[in-house]
Amino acid sequence: MARPDCPRCGGTGWKTVESPSGSIGSRVAVRCDCSLADRKDQVLSRARIPARYQHCDFESFEIDLQHEHPQAAAWNRSLEQAKLVVEGFARDYPAATSAGLLLIGPSGIGKTHLAVAALRQIVFRGLSGLFFDYGELLKQIQGSYNPVSQTTELAVLEPALEVELLVLDDLGSSKPSLWAQETVGHILNTRYNKSRITLVTTNYLDSPALPEPARLPSRQAVSREDSLTDRVGQRIRSRLYEMCRTVELVAPDYRKEVRQAGRIGLR
Repeated sequence: MARPDCPRCGGTGWKTVESPSGSIGSRVAVRCDCSLADRKDQVLSRARIPARYQHCDFESFEIDLQHEHPQAAAWNRSLEQAKLVVEGFARDYPAATSAGLLLIGPSGIGKTHLAVAALRQIVFRGLSGLFFDYGELLKQIQGSYNPVSQTTELAVLEPALEVELLVLDDLGSSKPSLWAQETVGHILNTRYNKSRITLVTTNYLDSPALPEPARLPSRQAVSREDSLTDRVGQRIRSRLYEMCRTVELVAPDYRKEVRQAGRIGLR
């Protein structure tokens, strides 16, 4: 839909430009930029990307932390490498893509940013993709349960099963339960069997052990009590090994550091 106050098209959605044929005085009608921007918004909404993440792209991903910590250079290399991997995944999808990605690391370092950047690039090419927050997806499925027929509304679950590219954000965030493990296991197994590609993010590491103090400042918010296996179960973690390439991001929590100390210079 065109902007009604657009000075270029006057709200019609079309503007005239010089003809590419080069004929003097020849002009043709083309879609106005305001209409194209609206179409992009519609594509992002159809992909279920939350409004707070719709701006995320590879160009705006921060890989140069202005931090005084002696490990800052190593953090920057980790972020740069993760960006290269995810950007390559998006660029080559679907022709040269046989596996998804599992992005692991502390909260606030840009895992969701990278996942959305890949999804944006892919859906803007006209391909099929959806974003689901792990906890919200489980709530929707649970909320659709009908105690009379004892069935779950297929309309809630089916998109996650069938879409060509699924971004499952914040895996393991909700309290683990047998029902949650069975549900996410069903989603991942179905997608694996149908050769669907899945891109997953999680704050939980493969080992619950604390990192060395030099790796991350201030003992930040990767779970120190649970591993990813603790949160989702051994069978699901094993399936993720088969489905996804694991990419670990090592860096401080952008949001925590900026909010509490202002020590990272974000550009």
